[in-house]
Amino acid sequence: MAGAPHAGVIPQYPFPEVAFWGRSNVGKSSLLNALIGSTIARTSNTPGRTQQLNFFNLGDRLILVDMPGYGFANVPLKIKYEWEELISRYLCEHDQLKRLFLLIDARHGFKKNDIEMMSYLDEIGCIYQILVTKTDKIPLPAHAVLKAEMEEILKNHSAARPEVILTSAERKVGIFELQLEVAGI
Repeated sequence: MAGAPHAGVIPQYPFPEVAFWGRSNVGKSSLLNALIGSTIARTSNTPGRTQQLNFFNLGDRLILVDMPGYGFANVPLKIKYEWEELISRYLCEHDQLKRLFLLIDARHGFKKNDIEMMSYLDEIGCIYQILVTKTDKIPLPAHAVLKAEMEEILKNHSAARPEVILTSAERKVGIFELQLEVAGI
């Protein structure tokens, strides 16, 4: 529907919104495409390709929001600061945002900047849920351990939903569970 490259042009829609955010190169675009079952977001091996808030209308019932990643991105510092302002304004001022899905790469688990973002979300009271991506890249026995460890950490984060969803866009693992979660919103 629209893209918002800076804070002054964030659109308002009368539908609930769910947003997807995570470190650069966490697999966000691939997950969005798997969730919808169609290519709506461009994938890239280069971190930092999503450079604005992208709004997708799902049948005038729900808006999906693809957010720029945080962490390493091969862009000038000025653009990173603009993204920070854009994201901060969106998260703090957008009443239609009902859930933020925070994506974490299964191969790395929570990194320092993930924990910092979770603390920020707690501070501003933005309800979020952890989606673990790329679970096909770790051994199957590690899935339950990773999920349990993450859910234990989430007990210390006031705005976090307690359930972690494990996904693989490549193998379509957890996609139906995620679709049910989004449909429930």
